Amino acid sequence: MSFKKAVMLAGIAGVGVVALSAHAEPREVRIATHVSAESPLAKQAEMFAERIEEKLPGQFDFAFYPNGQLGKESALLDNLQLGTIEMVNVASGVLKVDDKLGIFDLPWLFQGRDHVQRAMAAGLEDAITTDIEDNMDAHVVGIYENGFRHIINSQHPIRIPPDLEGMKIRISGGDFRQQIFASLGAVPAKLAWGETFTAMQTGVVDGAEAAAYGFYGQKMYEVQDYLSLTKHVYTPSFLLASPRFWSSLTDEQRRVFDEVGENMRDAAYAQAAEIEASNLEAMGESLEINEVDIKPFRDRVQSVYDDYSKQYGGEWLNLVYRTAKSS
Repeated sequence: MSFKKAVMLAGIAGVGVVALSAHAEPREVRIATHVSAESPLAKQAEMFAERIEEKLPGQFDFAFYPNGQLGKESALLDNLQLGTIEMVNVASGVLKVDDKLGIFDLPWLFQGRDHVQRAMAAGLEDAITTDIEDNMDAHVVGIYENGFRHIINSQHPIRIPPDLEGMKIRISGGDFRQQIFASLGAVPAKLAWGETFTAMQTGVVDGAEAAAYGFYGQKMYEVQDYLSLTKHVYTPSFLLASPRFWSSLTDEQRRVFDEVGENMRDAAYAQAAEIEASNLEAMGESLEINEVDIKPFRDRVQSVYDDYSKQYGGEWLNLVYRTAKSS
């Protein structure tokens, strides 16, 4: 059942709306994420809570649960839809609710953060919001940034596609991402994130791909020598509310939640950029960091975009193309 249908049925069934009086105790709202307290996702949750408090003072008491304290990403999404947690801010797990959302797993799709923002503002955000709410029981409060993924390794800088040949890289994501790296000559390694540092230290893998905050938080710069800003995948973050929680809010509270979620978008992107820049600056004292021209990589994997268009249509991809800057 879609989120929209669930809310409609909840209203028909007469689910009561929580109306907080001036003397009522603040209502606890838990916001959980599967990543660290210093990640963009955790900071976005804090930003949202601060702005809600400004608009609706004293009505809510937000409690934050980063680092997977309430479960891994898949568990958080399950519990959100069951209504046992009020809100989550998660990333790639949402993309699994509909294969069309796999557009964000296409490699080297975006030129950079500005390109992402242009595409989202041009209609992509509205389209994926509708798709998510049609395919899962959740309300999308806001879509922000988890970040671009890069490659850290102990062998050499990644500058051109052949630099990946033979390199054993810890890769997350589904089979699609594994196949892309394999097609570029890398040896994908499936390994738990928590085991990756030791695997690097002992030479079991040559490196890993992740967002910069992941490398920094796990101190991988202590056992690796090169960080190449490949930007091979961009993943959004999704601030979601459970159908049970959303239905229990007043019309005014829902309106404010949506307005805050929309109005903080630019600040959230800027904050994510600042976090990445800060992490890169700190890691740059311990390893070599290099920029990467993504065009040669993108040209090597052009067929995946064609395959995506054949299977899911070209509307979303064409929107991304239209908002790219010609090189």
